[in-house]
Amino acid sequence: MSGDGQFWAMIAVSCIFGAIGIAAGIMINSWIQKLQKDSAKKSADKIREDASREAEHILRDARVSARGEILKMREECEQELKERRKEQTNTEKRLAQREELLDRRADSMDAKVKNVEKQEKELEVLRERVAAREQELAKSISRQIDELERIAGMNRDEARDILLEKLKNEIKNESGIVVRNQLEEAKAKSEREARRILTYAIQRYASDCTYERTTATIPLPNDEMKGRIIGREGRNIRALEAATGVSILIDDTPEAVVISCFDPVRKEVARQLMERLIGDGRIHPTRVEELAKKISKELEEELYQVGEAAVLETGIQGVPPQIIKLLGRLKYRYSFSQNVLQHSLETAYFMGMIAAELGLDEQKAKRIGLFHDLGKAIDHEIEGPHARIGADLLRKHNEAKDVVHAVAAHHGEIEPESLYDILISACDTLSASRPGARSETTELYLKRLEQLETIAHEFSGVESCFALQAGREIRVVVMPDKVSEGEAQMLARDICNRIENEMTYPGQIKVTIIRETRSVEYAK
Repeated sequence: MSGDGQFWAMIAVSCIFGAIGIAAGIMINSWIQKLQKDSAKKSADKIREDASREAEHILRDARVSARGEILKMREECEQELKERRKEQTNTEKRLAQREELLDRRADSMDAKVKNVEKQEKELEVLRERVAAREQELAKSISRQIDELERIAGMNRDEARDILLEKLKNEIKNESGIVVRNQLEEAKAKSEREARRILTYAIQRYASDCTYERTTATIPLPNDEMKGRIIGREGRNIRALEAATGVSILIDDTPEAVVISCFDPVRKEVARQLMERLIGDGRIHPTRVEELAKKISKELEEELYQVGEAAVLETGIQGVPPQIIKLLGRLKYRYSFSQNVLQHSLETAYFMGMIAAELGLDEQKAKRIGLFHDLGKAIDHEIEGPHARIGADLLRKHNEAKDVVHAVAAHHGEIEPESLYDILISACDTLSASRPGARSETTELYLKRLEQLETIAHEFSGVESCFALQAGREIRVVVMPDKVSEGEAQMLARDICNRIENEMTYPGQIKVTIIRETRSVEYAK
């Protein structure tokens, strides 16, 4: 029991000390709170005093600033008031001046109105006098007309008709002179402009001269090769002619054979075939057939590339492959020694340049120029003029109607319908007639000169004539006692008409009539 008593005694003591501690903590906390309240009160009082002093200072500064602003605003108002008063004074002065000016103008206007009224009265009197004078003049003119009709023996209408007829004849004569002068001036101007355009086109384009290749001559390494080309009983040469469709001429010409064919493409195939066979040395019918097929295929590809290059060079678009291939065939086609493909390119360039000068469609003009001789690629296969053949080909490939018509009309076989039809004829002649473009055989050249002189000799009054400038000019000497000056001009025109209708020639031919009178005496 003693242990329990001690335990409970310890608990009691602990409770007493706990209560004392709690009471002490409460007292200490209360004391601390009191101290904090006193400190906060002192801080608040200090802050309140500081704020009051700051507020008084701010209020004092605000009052001083407000007084300054009020004074400044008062001065500005007084200054603005002075300016407005001054402006008002100036406005009143201007109004007074305007009022005075208006008064003067009103007085002046009243004076003018009175003056106008006076002039109207005077004008009315003058009108009355003029009317009376007109009546007198009308009566006088009527009396004079009656007297003139009596003297002339005709009335007014008849006299007016005579005067009108005379005036009409005079106007007709004068208008005829004016029209003739205008036509002569327009003709001279158009000729100068045409020469300028053609000269400009020729200067911008110049190409090499070409020479006609009617046959192909193949050189041989030795004369023994001729026997190998002929073969046993002629089987090799027959195989060559059968595979290529050409004629092979082996004559006494040393170390050479000649290939002849109307088709230039076939002639080229035969030429390449012959050169390869000679270089290879193996010549027999089987080898001939194999090489002929291979070369034909290669040449077709080459012709297409050549035609495509021509199309690209001229810059035209939308050309069908069949037309491109036919253009390539023109590479091996010649006309009077001029390569037809080169001639077509020249004509296309001339067409484009002249069309640009005239304000026409340059691309269409180039297209016509490039296609105008397309029919020559197959004219040995189809009957008819090459212009019509080319036009039919272009029509089948849906070419534009004006392009087709220009190609068909470029040799005058059908009537021209547009400027392109006339332009292609001029450019075709321009390319064909430039120096060195074409050559003629001596026989054709002499025949043309003889025909020129024969035509001139057939006219009456011609004493002699001479063809000059390689047939591009003919000078005709006439007898002055049989051909007058006026007749000489008509004779030149008649000779030109005969030449145009009866001859075929490149470019133009100048006809010069020479009429001179010689007086000869001998001093003895």
